[in-house]
Amino acid sequence: MEPLYQQTHKQVHEIQSHMGRLETADKQSLHLVENEIQASIDQIFSHLERLEILSSKEPPNKRQNAKLRVDQLKYDVQHLQTALRNFQHRRYTREQQERQREELLSRTFTTNGTQKKILDIANMLGLSNTVMRLIEKRAFQDKYFMIGGMLLTCVVMFLAVQYLT
Repeated sequence: MEPLYQQTHKQVHEIQSHMGRLETADKQSLHLVENEIQASIDQIFSHLERLEILSSKEPPNKRQNAKLRVDQLKYDVQHLQTALRNFQHRRYTREQQERQREELLSRTFTTNGTQKKILDIANMLGLSNTVMRLIEKRAFQDKYFMIGGMLLTCVVMFLAVQYLT
C-alpha cells in the first residue's frame, strides 16, 4: 500500500503545480494543460479506489491511520477537481463575454451602415436635402427626449421609494 500511496501523493503535488500553470498558459496550450490535469485526476481517483481496498486489508492497528491518509488524499483530489472546474467555468464565461462584446461591436457598425442606406434610399425617392436634415435633427432631438424621460422616471422611482419607506 505504501508505494501506491507515495506515488498518488506525489501526483497530487504535481497537479497542484500544474494548476499554477493554468493561469499563465496561453490559449493554445491551455486545453492541453487542462486535459493533462483531468487525466491525472482521473488516474488518481482509480488509485484511490485501489488504496481504499488496500487500507481495509491493513492490520487493525494500522487500518485507522491508513484510512485517514486515503481520506485526506481523496479530499485533496476533490478540492483540485473543484478548482479545475471553477477555472474552466471562469474561462468559459470570459470567452462568452468576449464573443458577446465582439458581436455588439459589429452591430454598431451595422446600424451605421443601415442608417446610411436609409438616407441613400430617401435621396433616391426624391426627398430634398432640407427634409433629410430635418429628419436627422429630429432623430437627434428624440435622443435627448428619451434620456430626459429616463432621468425623470428614475427621479420619480427614487421619490416613490423614499416616500414609501
